[in-house]
Amino acid sequence: MAMQTQSDRRTRRPFRRTDSGRSHQIAVIAGTRPEIIKLAPLICALEGRFGERSTMVVDTGQHYDHAMSGQFWEQLGLRPPEERLSGGGLSRSGCVGYLTVALGDVLATRHPDAVVVQGDTNSTLAGALAANAVGVPLIHVEAGLRSRDRAMPEEHNRIVVDQLADLCCAATRANVANLVAEGIADERIALTGNTIVEGINGQLPARPARVAALARFGLVPDRYVLATIHRPENTDDSATLRQILEALSGLVERVPVLVALHPRTRDAIARVGAASLLSRLIVTGPLDAGTFLSLAAHAAVIVSDSGGLAEEVTVLKRPLVIVRHSTERAESIRAGFAILVRPDQIEQAAASALESGDALLGRLSVTPSPYGDGSASKRIAALTEVLITAGNSSRV
Repeated sequence: MAMQTQSDRRTRRPFRRTDSGRSHQIAVIAGTRPEIIKLAPLICALEGRFGERSTMVVDTGQHYDHAMSGQFWEQLGLRPPEERLSGGGLSRSGCVGYLTVALGDVLATRHPDAVVVQGDTNSTLAGALAANAVGVPLIHVEAGLRSRDRAMPEEHNRIVVDQLADLCCAATRANVANLVAEGIADERIALTGNTIVEGINGQLPARPARVAALARFGLVPDRYVLATIHRPENTDDSATLRQILEALSGLVERVPVLVALHPRTRDAIARVGAASLLSRLIVTGPLDAGTFLSLAAHAAVIVSDSGGLAEEVTVLKRPLVIVRHSTERAESIRAGFAILVRPDQIEQAAASALESGDALLGRLSVTPSPYGDGSASKRIAALTEVLITAGNSSRV
């Protein structure tokens, strides 16, 4: 039997009718903090084109910690999701399996004209599988990313979702080339840019609010390091985790280091008994969007394994040390915003960025983001209308 969600399935909100006389509804599936941030401007663009409440947002609950995602809906000016699922705290296979069934139930009940998924999470894969099973057109935002690292679960997810999508919205020409190389038809691919550009521009607080956020932690602009670490490759091995924390602690000799601690990392530190390595660092839990962007916008250097931050720094014009085996955002490296390092290279790479100081920040300040001009959401909304219209015509 299909799993039920928490919403009342009997209630369906009215949607503005288009010129064709037919009302449209677009299901937008998100369940993690990065997805919510990147889909927020697209939700606004879709509702600007199709009418207020023309989107039906489904929160999969993959990030079930309120601090990680729950608070973001309101902070980003979005109404609460119409559907809420409980995909958090499960194994990868358990999460994908549960969400595929639950999302299939939602889509079969609500009959949307199209489904939008973003990125490469378990929620993204489950949304794509559910849309395909129910027969609803699928739009993949941020298509074509490839790390060439099959050890990454996200790489598996991206490849499968792109093959299923009716419309692959690629952020860069390199992403388009990846899709073409994998045999995806040209008519299913669109170069749109990345919604993160307008997302950051729309969400970044004004400078006085940013400076006030820094002051709460005793920080001043351009004179501290911001760090986030959460990927299993860095948290599941105790030696690697200790090496990262020791490197961050070593940087305190130069500038303060603030670590926004992901719940997974917090638990891993407790599990291996490494809490003492945090003693020299400024440690916080997950931060709200405005505070985190304020800190990122003024950091002398950022140390992270976040894929999203590799894009965000190109808008914020800040240098990033990526602590990973591989990255799917090579454009950030080629543009000079990021460097890919092993854990034992963190301190040297961050110290080099600190020594470059104002010269490095000055160069980045005039370097364009490789992820577009801030119009991705409008482009994707327009392409969604074309896809829906074509689908309706084929059924006549």
